[in-house]
Amino acid sequence: MLVEVGYNDYAEEMLDNLEKGGFLIVANENKVNTMTIGWGSLAYIWGKPVLMVMVRKSRYTFQLIENTNEFSVSIPFEGKMKKELTFCGTKSGKDYDKIAECNLELLKGTKTNTPLIAGCQLHYECQICYKQEMAPANLINSFQDSWYADNDYHTLYFAEIIGSYLDKN
Repeated sequence: MLVEVGYNDYAEEMLDNLEKGGFLIVANENKVNTMTIGWGSLAYIWGKPVLMVMVRKSRYTFQLIENTNEFSVSIPFEGKMKKELTFCGTKSGKDYDKIAECNLELLKGTKTNTPLIAGCQLHYECQICYKQEMAPANLINSFQDSWYADNDYHTLYFAEIIGSYLDKN
């Protein structure tokens, strides 16, 4: 049972579990895709609660997110759904229907047309309000060497959190 909660009521749990993996879900043109994310930030800017996620241009999700104004994020707690997160983080939506391959159950979005993933404990529905391609010249050398040696940079998506939910099951 999903219960609406404040966007930052579970901020500590969100950040602790995000580094273990969460699902970024995008729906576009009758296609639903998810990818695993391990980076992101929760903030209050522009007078709104905002979730920032990063997607590399090489990812299939990038093609989908560029053609929509919304996404959702579903985060499992305590290392749950590890197998599904691994699959969704290593396989492309171009080649696989990750939802079907992982037997993921989708929950209808409450405030967006983008679904949530059942079995996760924390969910965010988001509307994109700003995006920014990374500027390689502004990146410190150690990050360039560690994370972008192949020059596959992220686009940062800042999105207003319009719904946040805790799964009480």
